[in-house]
Amino acid sequence: MDFDLSDEQRAIQTLCREFARDEVKPRAEEMDRDAAFPYDLVKMMADLGLMGLPFPEKYGGAGADTVSYALAVMEIARADASTGITLAAHVSLGATPFYLFGTEAQKEKYLVPLARGEMLWGFGLTEPQAGSDAGGTRTRADLRDGAWTINGTKAFITNSGTDITGGTTITAVTGTDAKGRSEISNFIVPQATPGFTRAKKYRKMGWRASDTRELSFADAAIPEDHLLGERGKGLKQFLTILDGGRISVAALSVGLAMGAYDEALQYAKDRHQFGQPISKFQAIQFKLADMLMEIEHAKLMVLKAAWEKDNKRPYEMTASLAKLYSGEVSRRVVNEAVQIHGGYGFMDEYPVSRMYRDQKINEIGEGTNEVQRLVIARLMGL
Repeated sequence: MDFDLSDEQRAIQTLCREFARDEVKPRAEEMDRDAAFPYDLVKMMADLGLMGLPFPEKYGGAGADTVSYALAVMEIARADASTGITLAAHVSLGATPFYLFGTEAQKEKYLVPLARGEMLWGFGLTEPQAGSDAGGTRTRADLRDGAWTINGTKAFITNSGTDITGGTTITAVTGTDAKGRSEISNFIVPQATPGFTRAKKYRKMGWRASDTRELSFADAAIPEDHLLGERGKGLKQFLTILDGGRISVAALSVGLAMGAYDEALQYAKDRHQFGQPISKFQAIQFKLADMLMEIEHAKLMVLKAAWEKDNKRPYEMTASLAKLYSGEVSRRVVNEAVQIHGGYGFMDEYPVSRMYRDQKINEIGEGTNEVQRLVIARLMGL
């Protein structure tokens, strides 16, 4: 059993760590305060090849593996979760549907510029009344005179309204099957489609520098060939996307926990009480030791899921376990980081305050903790 990273994986990890340290971290507080989308950082990540990291070079990507991609997300999120989720959502939710289910023509038209980082793309599954119950989709698409007419609403869609967003891939009901259940299909909806509108950015607790919006479709008509994948297979396709997306969010959670640990460790060394650094007190040492233990455990789970995916092994269980555990680890680690900071941890001038707010969504997005436990139980055969 070999736990060593390859030279390529280590090089990508180092590249992302240095980029996050030098370019992302100094901007994180300002971006959070102003809720400012980091267009320049996205451009830098594109120039570094990160926006298409796991896709083949023939489609504009870097040809790296999932382990490398997970390491990249960890390092970016270590500095700023908003920038981390912008990258993670772009790759796993925006571009991957085209890679897995698109025709060659669709890949050439959409995946190539996405992998190059020339534009972003949204992933529209959640609706105001269909969150954990993704099969409860109410958005409809009706085929009329060679075009699909879409009506409905999507909620909480990342990267869906930036100046460089090209469009959103959505699920919509296209009929009923033989058992009377909703037939759900996937559609490519370009940003300029008449009848497709984006609301203002949500005012969020965390991930404030990322772009998240509600989308509305009012007789939005798209050509018939904008169907992505086979008709009626949309829900199954999107659930496949979510399996891989859980690796992304798990990596994001680990990165956030790593960043909080970094801050807590340094603060404990710098902060003096009773004539010595608080790092000399056993109570603080035990907290830091527990934080590091849980981070290392979560990191191994994420990398195992990524390795299984790369080696074409079943990875759904490992990805769900990693997503669930790393999200809970990030909560515990960030909470302890704030505690170690004491009163200063409650102040926005210190990064752990931002991290505390950013963390919560890790236990909600890509399947809540409760849904993850249901998924795991189902995979256990229960």
